Amino acid sequence: MPKVLIVDDDPDIVDSLKLILSAEGYAVAAATSRDECMRAVEKEQPDLIILDVMMEQPDDGFVVAQDLRRKGLKTPIIILSSIGHVTGYKYGTDSDMAPVDEFVAKPVAPADLVAKVKKFLRK
Repeated sequence: MPKVLIVDDDPDIVDSLKLILSAEGYAVAAATSRDECMRAVEKEQPDLIILDVMMEQPDDGFVVAQDLRRKGLKTPIIILSSIGHVTGYKYGTDSDMAPVDEFVAKPVAPADLVAKVKKFLRK
């Protein structure tokens, strides 16, 4: 069973995503901060990471993605965030600032998120 790590400091988001992904048959782990995320990646060895940007610091998600990629982690990372709405910037997956596989804006329809998760876990 593929494992998804959700990294978000909003407990409502975490609970919602856990419910949606568990119903689809995925094992789900969660972290609520940059430090928790780094520990959880080592412990849980997820097949996919869903990552918020703004947590304790406004750029925590970007820093996590950069750190994980510098360590050689190839696990797909989906950023699920409202950062584009907040900053007005359009972020791309080829950016050094955010070395991730996909950007998804909050709010997202459950079916759309599940489709993205399935896309990356099929690879």
